[in-house]
Amino acid sequence: MTDYFLQLFIGVKSLLVGMGVTLRALFQPIVTVQYPRERLVITPNFRGHTELVRDPETGRHLCIVCMMCEKDCPSGCITVVGESREGVKGKVLTAYNLDFTKCSLCGLCVEVCPTSALCYSHEYELAGFSPEEYRYNLLKRLEETV
Repeated sequence: MTDYFLQLFIGVKSLLVGMGVTLRALFQPIVTVQYPRERLVITPNFRGHTELVRDPETGRHLCIVCMMCEKDCPSGCITVVGESREGVKGKVLTAYNLDFTKCSLCGLCVEVCPTSALCYSHEYELAGFSPEEYRYNLLKRLEETV
């Protein structure tokens, strides 16, 4: 009989402790962001997928098609396509493809680029229904933002 009342006392005590935690949380400030109506302020250190950097003087990309980003990518998610054109020194970038479904956001491509032609984007609202929505042609994206 004593064991029954001891168990009853422990159960009521546990219930009161839990209700105390809930009551304290009720009067604390709200930390949840109401997402569609409120947006988080993204810090400058946020690492989204990579983007090509535009040269402020010419308005073109800074990529020299050295392929270092493609070679150093451990995920194999970068494909750089360049061609030699007549009258142009070096190669000309024709496509810079990023498969974000494979990207591990390691940042090696940004660090290894000798001309600083890559940077991190500040896109954090990436949602889609198919893998094709996460395959980016960064050159085309850069040209569309003109």
